[in-house]
Amino acid sequence: VDLEHCRIGTIAGFDRLKRVEELCLRNNLLKKIEGVDSLAQTLTSLDLYDNRIKKIENLEALVLLETLDLSFNLMRTIEGLDTLVKLRKLYLLTNKFTKIQNVSHLTNLTMLELGDNRIRVIEGLDTLTALEELYLGKNKITTINNLDKLVNLKVLALMSNRLTKLEGLGALVNLEQLYVSHNGLEKLEALENNTKLQTLDVAGNKIKKVENVGHLCHLEEFWANDNELYDWNDMEELKKCTKLETVYLERNPLQTSHATQYRRRLMAIMPNLKQIDATYTRT
Repeated sequence: VDLEHCRIGTIAGFDRLKRVEELCLRNNLLKKIEGVDSLAQTLTSLDLYDNRIKKIENLEALVLLETLDLSFNLMRTIEGLDTLVKLRKLYLLTNKFTKIQNVSHLTNLTMLELGDNRIRVIEGLDTLTALEELYLGKNKITTINNLDKLVNLKVLALMSNRLTKLEGLGALVNLEQLYVSHNGLEKLEALENNTKLQTLDVAGNKIKKVENVGHLCHLEEFWANDNELYDWNDMEELKKCTKLETVYLERNPLQTSHATQYRRRLMAIMPNLKQIDATYTRT
């Protein structure tokens, strides 16, 4: 059932529907979660994205839920999920959460989205060992920590936080994508164990040198635009990443000071590149 953008103010009238597996009420005027108990026997996906809901409540009966999207609402506390142990994907993007809490029992979660909130500390995730994707971008996090138990994590997004140091990633041996752009990082480091990385995004930081990435034998995308890279000799370290196809290095001193030669020099060092910044290379 898809009732997106219908100016609905109240959830009601679903009692007669006996086989609903997915209910979408995106972009409406809902202020409260209610009236969904009658769908408990079949509902596996509930989407309440972009409403005016202030509290997570009245979901206890929906024990079959595997996907829940409560993004773009007005919630302040993660709560009311006690019985939803079958959840695999939980979207809580753009609310007003200040703390990661009351999710430790959701051990079947493979994806957790908590971007654009007010979270300051990574915590309460130790039991979520099945987690493969964790999105914490656009929060107020200052330290990468408390991730050691998430050994199955493939995607970690921490862009637009308050990080000043790359750390706490040693246990994430299956990590394939790391997004830490728009922080205050000054050095590429602590990636020794992340040999499965395919995408590394460190754009918009204060990094002065390309280092400690040559061992990333699966790296395909390296995004480091808008940093302070100035030394062309650093490209020899990047060259060691033999699967590298895409680099973003624009608006670094090494590009701005050699604007006319920049692309040609990169291609000479790494002839296998398929894309430099937003432009494909000639094959």
